[in-house]
Amino acid sequence: MKTTKYIWMDGKLKNWKDAKIHVLSHTLHYGAGVFEGIRLYQTADGPAVFRLKEHVRRLFYSASAIDMKIPYSQKDITDAILKLVKKNKLKSGYIRPIAVFGYGSMSLNPEKCAINTVIAMWPWKAYLGSAPIHIKTSKYIRIHPKSTVTDAKICGHYVNSILAGAEAQKAGFHEALFLDYKGCVAEGPGENIFMVKKGIVYTPKLGSILSGITRESIITLAKDLGYKVVEKSLMLKDLYTSDECFFTGTAAEISPIGSIDRKKIGKGVAGPVTSKLRNEFMKIIKGKNPSYKNWLSYIK
Repeated sequence: MKTTKYIWMDGKLKNWKDAKIHVLSHTLHYGAGVFEGIRLYQTADGPAVFRLKEHVRRLFYSASAIDMKIPYSQKDITDAILKLVKKNKLKSGYIRPIAVFGYGSMSLNPEKCAINTVIAMWPWKAYLGSAPIHIKTSKYIRIHPKSTVTDAKICGHYVNSILAGAEAQKAGFHEALFLDYKGCVAEGPGENIFMVKKGIVYTPKLGSILSGITRESIITLAKDLGYKVVEKSLMLKDLYTSDECFFTGTAAEISPIGSIDRKKIGKGVAGPVTSKLRNEFMKIIKGKNPSYKNWLSYIK
């Protein structure tokens, strides 16, 4: 992968190759860490971070879910991200803040462990691309909401995603689709899902899915464009018979879905609503729609 020169680690800048933690760090063994994925985009007014405030707020929410007290304020992390972008001279890419329980104890209780807070960033293109993708319903279900705090971005949750993604890719698909414990449509391994039927935009309601920041952005954008948006429980048959489906996510952005379980969705291409939302979203992240300028934090 491409790298940048510096990583921010516990308040200090370190060279990429020197940013390390101990092999007995608690999170490495038990998964109780939290992270965010944030996008940096090049605009006519310079690099800008998308929905930075919301991402940092969710990082701290996720930390509270595992009783982790990050030893910095939200402002500290926000300022560190902006300064690190400038220091690395990065024009566009992906930003990964992460907080982990470090070295100190190997019992399940991490209270005696130090907390390591890290911010890394690197150049990265769209995760799934703009062409329609083909997805497969996973044999694994999305984590049960009574097993953990499902709307927090906890490191250990993503073992669930790794299993589903690997299963789908081995079967020749681009990505997986989770159902929840009730058999309703949940989300992708790292994406939220939407469908369009007769011009109405639908997406699974919150409860057993990640409250995605791109998801919320698309709901807002769709309503602003005059579309009716409905958050409700969806079944696979709803997706199979929809006119359009697409994934959203920080890494995926907006990715049209051409088929699910080898069943063609609509005409198998990006439909008119998906295309409209994607085109308008791309204008926003490039700083070309002043109505959403507050979604961008520019590097000064």
